[in-house]
Amino acid sequence: METVDRFPPGGLAVVVGASGGIGQALLGRLAAHCRFTRVLGLGRSSLPPLDLTREESIAGAARHIRELGLDVRLVIDATGFLHADGIAPEKSWRDLEAEHMAQAFAVNAIGPALLMKHFLPLLPRPGKSVFATLSARVGSIGDNRLGGWYSYRASKAALNQLVRTAALELTRSKPNAICVALHPGTVATRLSAPFAKAGLATQTPLESADRLLEVIAALTSVRSGSFFDHNGVAIPW
Repeated sequence: METVDRFPPGGLAVVVGASGGIGQALLGRLAAHCRFTRVLGLGRSSLPPLDLTREESIAGAARHIRELGLDVRLVIDATGFLHADGIAPEKSWRDLEAEHMAQAFAVNAIGPALLMKHFLPLLPRPGKSVFATLSARVGSIGDNRLGGWYSYRASKAALNQLVRTAALELTRSKPNAICVALHPGTVATRLSAPFAKAGLATQTPLESADRLLEVIAALTSVRSGSFFDHNGVAIPW
């Protein structure tokens, strides 16, 4: 995998949500390459543990990373919430429930925002570094032509705004650092499985990971604060 060779050699790569389908694939691809000194997977069962709904665990993971003494070159947030037992994407406003909406925003927007709060300061000033979070095309307001999926759409749209805002602040202090939102496409994971349709093009987690890493590798600082799909094409806000 030559794509990560565009990062300065050494340093640390971090995958948050490393137990998920895409997260596992990203972790495996990065670990198989010698560009980074270390690759760290984080999640609720990792050491240290990281739970997006508990800021103290995010702060603790950030402290652990700082103590490693390595330049943090790449952070990928591969988390997301779409459905759970008894909770499905809303087809109509009649299906809206406050608890479901709160859970979607907690995982899809607030959690990643807190990751940015604690992890963006870890990015080094010199050389390329990237914070990338997985958003979704359905979070695009401009591309919304079907409606439905209220909580998921709205929480991912909020994530996109958070990324854009954080990127502007990041550029002022670390002009070489990049903060972006990425749409991984439809991937054969537990998140998308209940909504797979006949004829719908899907990717394996490894295919998605490879495409995402290619997009990340091609990023330059002028593209910070943008929203791209897994082919590197910009998605409207």
